[in-house]
Amino acid sequence: MLTTNPFDDDTLHEECGIFGVSGSEGAAALVALGLHALQHRGQEAAGITSLDQGHFHTHRAMGHVAGNFDRDEVIRSLPGAVAAGHVRYSTSGDTALRNVQPLYAELQSGGFAIAHNGNISNAMRLRRELVRRGSIFQSTSDTETIIHLVATSNYRTLLDRFIDALKQIEGAYSLIVMTPEGMIACRDPLGIRPLVMGRLGDAVIFASETVALDVVGATFERSIDPGELVIVQGDTIRSVRPFPQVSARPCIFEWVYFSRPDSIEGDRSVYDVRKNIGAQLAVESPVEADLVIPVPDSGVPAAIGYAQESGIPFELGIIRSHYVGRTFIQPGDKVRHLGVKLKHNANRALIKGKRIILIDDSIVRGTTSLKIVQLMREAGAAEVHMRIASPPTRHSCFYGVDTPERAKLLAAKLDLGEMTDFIHADSLAFVSIDGLYKALGEARRADIRPSHCDACFTGDYPTTLTDQDETEAVDQFAMLAERVI
Repeated sequence: MLTTNPFDDDTLHEECGIFGVSGSEGAAALVALGLHALQHRGQEAAGITSLDQGHFHTHRAMGHVAGNFDRDEVIRSLPGAVAAGHVRYSTSGDTALRNVQPLYAELQSGGFAIAHNGNISNAMRLRRELVRRGSIFQSTSDTETIIHLVATSNYRTLLDRFIDALKQIEGAYSLIVMTPEGMIACRDPLGIRPLVMGRLGDAVIFASETVALDVVGATFERSIDPGELVIVQGDTIRSVRPFPQVSARPCIFEWVYFSRPDSIEGDRSVYDVRKNIGAQLAVESPVEADLVIPVPDSGVPAAIGYAQESGIPFELGIIRSHYVGRTFIQPGDKVRHLGVKLKHNANRALIKGKRIILIDDSIVRGTTSLKIVQLMREAGAAEVHMRIASPPTRHSCFYGVDTPERAKLLAAKLDLGEMTDFIHADSLAFVSIDGLYKALGEARRADIRPSHCDACFTGDYPTTLTDQDETEAVDQFAMLAERVI
């Protein structure tokens, strides 16, 4: 098999997307629509769980929402006025149906279904302790750890048991939980992963992004605050804040890449912020050229901002096909290289003889940039300059984003000149970390905690990383042992 997008292994894959409905008959159909809008956040698998008169119903499947949840018989098998769904890209646990969410278990208090966006950074340690105490895990997902913590808690009420579980976990999470008592939506105390609330008539809607509210016709009400639990029981909605208040650190890469450009974060348009990043990039790293060309599709808003600020014309120099599946049967080695052009092809008549500026959202391993630059050279570009709408990605993410180990990140092992040579560009520049915050209308000060999690750029992780620290300690011990031997 040959991947038709040769750049699939060179992106920061989205974490996951969650969507919940409480108080609308046929809730599963709304959830399916919401998951369609969040498909960009996870393409490996999707699942929906509904609750009808105390009974839980679940359908989970590998692949996209379309095809799995577009059939009437599937939606009819998910009755009830309460439902939650999940689209998945595996950042913890292998790619298997047993890890597809929502995860479900029968607890002493009744059914318990959970959908999770994020990553629990001490899940391995917690899992070892839970197994030692007798817990039997059915998946390799870090999310299941929460279920076992709830099940083994000594508190009396389900809500208190859930809060007790949350107080034991580290990392990033936005959660939608379904129980016979009602629906709970919450975010981690730092608000690293997003979650919003909306209304559709009498129904309450929760979603990873506002675009999913738009698709089902819901009205955006507000973001769930960091550390807040919103509990919906029939017509009653209440808020609980069981954690000490700390300065929020939402993921800054939501602005750069993860969120859909038509979403709203807080009171700001993601699209407008990305244009601002491109404009800031033009101010910081100008270059004489004939055309500004986005790497589709994520580079488009930043490229528009760069073009507007620089006065250099914006053009679609790379045409992306949206009608090619992820794989096709490989007929022979002779056409292996043609996979590049199945999804991305140069607009040759436009590019030939031109000095071009390519705008992309990030560089991970560097293979994407190398192939795109090569594509432009083959199309006859006179000069190829690369501009990146984020700072260099030098550190791995441990909060629900699938990033390579640090040794495989191009910016972690090469300086700017070496990266430029690696991708065969005439020049390369990244927006500065200060410029990124400026595009957000903020400032990053060295003397105070930043307003976002920017650890992938700076290495400034906002939480402890228990599992990672233990893994590194074991690796170091193994290396020392090998030297002794």
